[in-house]
Amino acid sequence: MEPRKVKSVADAQAIVAERGLSHVKVGAFDIDGVLRGKYMSRAKFESALDGGFGFCDVVLGWDSRDQLYDNVKFTGWHTGYPDTVARLLPETCRALPWEDPVLFFLAEFTGRAEAICPRGLLRRVLDRAEQKLGLVPYAGFEYEFFVFAETPDSVREKNYRDLRPIAPDSFGYSVIRNSVWSDFYRALYESCERLDLPIESLHEETGPGVIEAALGVDRGLAAADKAALFKTFAKVIAQKRGLMATFMAKWSNQWPGQSGHIHMSLKDRSGKPVFHDPSKPHSMSDAQRWFIGGQQQLMPELLAMVAPTVNSYTRLIPGFWAPTDSAWSCDNRTTALRVIEGSPKSQRVEYRIAAADANPYVILSAALASGFWGIEHRVEPEPMVEGNAYAHRHPAHLALPQTLWEAAQRLKASKMARDWFGDEFVEHFAATREWEEREFRRHITDWELARYFEII
Repeated sequence: MEPRKVKSVADAQAIVAERGLSHVKVGAFDIDGVLRGKYMSRAKFESALDGGFGFCDVVLGWDSRDQLYDNVKFTGWHTGYPDTVARLLPETCRALPWEDPVLFFLAEFTGRAEAICPRGLLRRVLDRAEQKLGLVPYAGFEYEFFVFAETPDSVREKNYRDLRPIAPDSFGYSVIRNSVWSDFYRALYESCERLDLPIESLHEETGPGVIEAALGVDRGLAAADKAALFKTFAKVIAQKRGLMATFMAKWSNQWPGQSGHIHMSLKDRSGKPVFHDPSKPHSMSDAQRWFIGGQQQLMPELLAMVAPTVNSYTRLIPGFWAPTDSAWSCDNRTTALRVIEGSPKSQRVEYRIAAADANPYVILSAALASGFWGIEHRVEPEPMVEGNAYAHRHPAHLALPQTLWEAAQRLKASKMARDWFGDEFVEHFAATREWEEREFRRHITDWELARYFEII
């Protein structure tokens, strides 16, 4: 049996038996989009397929550096960090090319943790949209990431200074570069094909050692699975070759940040695209216009879900290919929302505010739910921006929060977020972002030392 043909518990049991596996690998994504997992014996796996398995809830109670949150209610020293229940997802079965014949399965937190599980969050958003609006979203993620001729040891030995990208300077769309590094390129797209994370295009971006990968379009939950797994396994593929890939929003003030743009479209239950109407300007149907209206209006409230780290906000500056206001336009890469006019199949919106550091489940939940809210309330967008959006004066209510702390406060105050995502998720996620900001403020940067040490 092919791994991607597994759809049921019986299928999962059968393929493990067919391969004679003693262990499988399982994992679930945490709040930051980090894959946490383990090897599981065949007997334990078969038992977990029926009743789930215990997963220490600390994975939802610590940050990306395994530092324990001190400001969340869900778990902590006050609860003793008990197990929560995770259920295995047979339909996510994948073969790991570098561990053949070992299989990998995703899991999703349930029980008391379900309300804050990132994958569960997206599933609830999708279920609500289909049940109440009859709409099914499709999405394709694009990621920019820098690749370095470094290892996890060497970057620490260098204290993250003087890091060496795999190529110098800018050379966008370079055939020379992708030919020189063809072994890595091929390992990336071939491994991703075997993982059912098909890459539609892969090329050099503008910057030293930066690559862009556009993933294939899929239905909402599957698209987010593929994006989250791509970020994880691209790092694995790089490190197994003595390289390192980073998806942080911006690693250097000399180069543009790394985006994680999302292309989105909607179909109705019958499979008919709903964004295209050739009788309307730019072939935008009412549904697409209202969808964009909701995304535009709510972007400042939901930015913490979209720009989830302190580093995220260093990317959102004029002239560096990242938006600074929730403006929209048609085929214009200076705005946060870019309408792409096309056929019924290709008509879509590109969510350009997104950066590579966001959790794919969380950011897609924010992008889609705000659009669905716009359709529900028939929200008209502001007038379309013409030309350079950085040079325009935008309405004050479209201005984006300038810091992670401010964004977390906006999220907590959002009635729409509490309605669509639930109080428990909003409170927990906002608290984790407040923690992230407070951790940053505890540290002294090199910039501060150079600026103030001698002179002030």
